[in-house]
Amino acid sequence: MKDALGSVQSVLVLGGGSDIALSTMRALAERRATTLVLAGRRPEELEPVVKELRDLAAARAGADAVTVEAVAFDATAVDTHEAFVEDAFDRFGDFDLVLFAFGVYANSDRAEHDRELSVEIAASNYVGAVSVAVPVVDRLRAQGHGSIVVLSTVAGERARRSNYTYGASKAGLDAFFQGLGDALVGTGVSVMIVRPGFVHTKMTEGLKPAPLATTPDAVADAIVHGLARGSEIVWVPGALRWVMTVLRHVPRPIFRRLPI
Repeated sequence: MKDALGSVQSVLVLGGGSDIALSTMRALAERRATTLVLAGRRPEELEPVVKELRDLAAARAGADAVTVEAVAFDATAVDTHEAFVEDAFDRFGDFDLVLFAFGVYANSDRAEHDRELSVEIAASNYVGAVSVAVPVVDRLRAQGHGSIVVLSTVAGERARRSNYTYGASKAGLDAFFQGLGDALVGTGVSVMIVRPGFVHTKMTEGLKPAPLATTPDAVADAIVHGLARGSEIVWVPGALRWVMTVLRHVPRPIFRRLPI
């Protein structure tokens, strides 16, 4: 449970290898978090990060008060999600925060000609998120408190020809968690959707940065401050809220001509 100051103490990260997730975990470990569970396809590859986070948290709270571990999780293995969630909550106890940080990216030049890749994007970014969200919400409801933070993207605000498969999957994700957040009002459980623009990460390496590009640390800072404010939607950087407000209403014949 959050401490007397309202700070997050226990976190489950779905997509523990995400650069944004790791920056967020560092920020929380430097504050008051003492239980950090990183879930990813290859947990053994997360061990260096586990050690780093353990040292950060222990420097503030003491080694005996800290639990930092990596566990196995596959967003596309939907048949395993219910058991995964039950095991995580039974093993580590209540979680103040569950961060949805997994996802697959590809531009339309690749995805529109690759059926398997297109299905993988949809399966991970949308179907996988819905699948694991249902048991997560059941456990958060049962404990009576908790926050869900979802890494969405401005690409989900309006499908663009350059990455419409990815954007469509994120649009579905975003809409699902908006509705979920409304359904959870009054339960003690909240949902915060984070919509970054272009972020310099492993996933975007080699791509031309878009205007208003940002960094994982900047997104992490926005997440921490958004949680403190009780925000429901967070844009990173904040100016993208107004950019997308305009783009959302551009007539389609004009929008399709834009170099985006």
